[in-house]
Amino acid sequence: MTESILAQKADYAVPAQGRRLRRFDGLTAAAVAVAALLAIPVVAVFLHVFIRAEGTLAHLAETVLPNYVTNTLLLVLGVGAGVLLIGVTTAWLVTMCAFPGRRIFEWALVLPLAVPAYVMAYTYTDFLQVAGPVQGLLRDLTGWGPRDYWFPQIRSVGGAIAMLTLVLYPYVYLLARAAFLEQSVCALEVSRTLGCGAWSSFFRVALPLARPAIVAGVALALMETLADFGTVAYFGVQTFTTGIYRAWFSMGDRVAAAQLSAGLMAFVFAVLLIERWTRGRGRYHHTSNRYRNLHRYRLGGTRAALAVAACVLPLTLGFLLPAVLLLWMSLVDGDAQFGPRFVGLAVNSFTLAAIAAVLAVALAVFMAFAARRRRGGLAVAANRVAGMGYAVPGSVIAVGTLIPFALFDNALDAWMEATFGISTGLLLTGTVAALVFAYLVRFLAVSLQAVEASLAKIRPSMDDAARTLGHRPLGILARVHAPLMWSSLLTAGLVVFVDVMKELPATLIMRPFNFDTLAVQAYNLASDERLSEASTAALAIVVVGLVPVILLSRTIARSRPGQGSEGR
Repeated sequence: MTESILAQKADYAVPAQGRRLRRFDGLTAAAVAVAALLAIPVVAVFLHVFIRAEGTLAHLAETVLPNYVTNTLLLVLGVGAGVLLIGVTTAWLVTMCAFPGRRIFEWALVLPLAVPAYVMAYTYTDFLQVAGPVQGLLRDLTGWGPRDYWFPQIRSVGGAIAMLTLVLYPYVYLLARAAFLEQSVCALEVSRTLGCGAWSSFFRVALPLARPAIVAGVALALMETLADFGTVAYFGVQTFTTGIYRAWFSMGDRVAAAQLSAGLMAFVFAVLLIERWTRGRGRYHHTSNRYRNLHRYRLGGTRAALAVAACVLPLTLGFLLPAVLLLWMSLVDGDAQFGPRFVGLAVNSFTLAAIAAVLAVALAVFMAFAARRRRGGLAVAANRVAGMGYAVPGSVIAVGTLIPFALFDNALDAWMEATFGISTGLLLTGTVAALVFAYLVRFLAVSLQAVEASLAKIRPSMDDAARTLGHRPLGILARVHAPLMWSSLLTAGLVVFVDVMKELPATLIMRPFNFDTLAVQAYNLASDERLSEASTAALAIVVVGLVPVILLSRTIARSRPGQGSEGR
């Protein structure tokens, strides 16, 4: 019997290896094909880099380009430090500590994701300007005049850093919390037996194990910062994104805009290369198979008060205060068109966001799995290419999508007309499919970073064990990887969903005729300084995003490997 089994295994081993290699080649080829398709808009834009400029770029280099570089660097450094500090601190507190209000904070801290950054900028400008309620109250209490005191200028680089940090820290919070929940208690207990205290265990064990997820969250926040236009444009901060818009739409020079886009991409590549270099050959999967309930540190007295304050402050500044101000303006002088039209806008926004989120997570899982099996080479390069679009402004991606899509539609229409006498018209241009494609180009990096970080924590020996039991690659993905990555997949889906809900430039350019979204409505009114009317659409975005945010946070808390629900 034993010899028969060994013979069957020997017979299985050789052809199985060949089959795995063939499947591996197919996965790699498919991943490369997906990356090439998603890279079309970026390539279409960057082909203009090799076209000789007409003097616009030279003029920008002599006048405002140094400001673009300086302000962009300041934004990257400031927002990176801010989201890292707030996101990691709050994630560790709500995951590993017990203090009053923790159960509320664990889902409430995600709420700023639902607030568009440009709406936050409008709201705080109205709240903190000279004629606003804060400075008005200050003058009433002190008797000072407008020039008798110093007050921070909200419309500045510092103001932009504050707005973007308050909106983007949930990227780090979500991924860091998911990573902390997936960690084994055994590793933390071993560190305690070796003499490490609570803080030492955090810095020497928990933080290094969560590094891939934390870095992924920071990278997403930085790429969103580099691509932001609404906030910096309203605050008058000159960055690469405002320069791209000015060169493309105001000066009508697509070549200069493409070359500025190349400079913007250089910042993204620098961020990613620095992270890869500092990580080196480090590995971050667990060596223990034991997952038990998390034993939280109970905080009391001053420590509990500090923990509550650390969670209340970003939540208040990033969501509660802007929401209250927007609600007040909406009730006092909201959008007169509120009614059936808003139901249609909400349905449009929710449908686009749901479709894009599902497709983005599915593609991210496929591409990350292909890169894991390859462990280098074309599949990994394909993932890097597929994630490039996140740092490119949405309007640039929209134009880069419309150019090849229009060429395809026109060529197909001409061929069908000449061959069959049938006009196909515009099959892709100006459709929901084209808009969803632009969303995938823009936001695939969001889900890809989260999936890669979670997949990197699964030991390769688990794949080997599954293969010896006869599972094929897709079976390994479905039965081994997916259950272990479930919380990260949900996190990736939520982030894409909310990002699409707030996305503006690509939607403005590419949306089908008579197809508006809540973000478009809010921006159109806010850009005309009709903030009170814009507050209605902005609040609708928040309301639509509240339910999935809360459900996702609760699901993440119950998705810890090795248990049905998290110990509380």
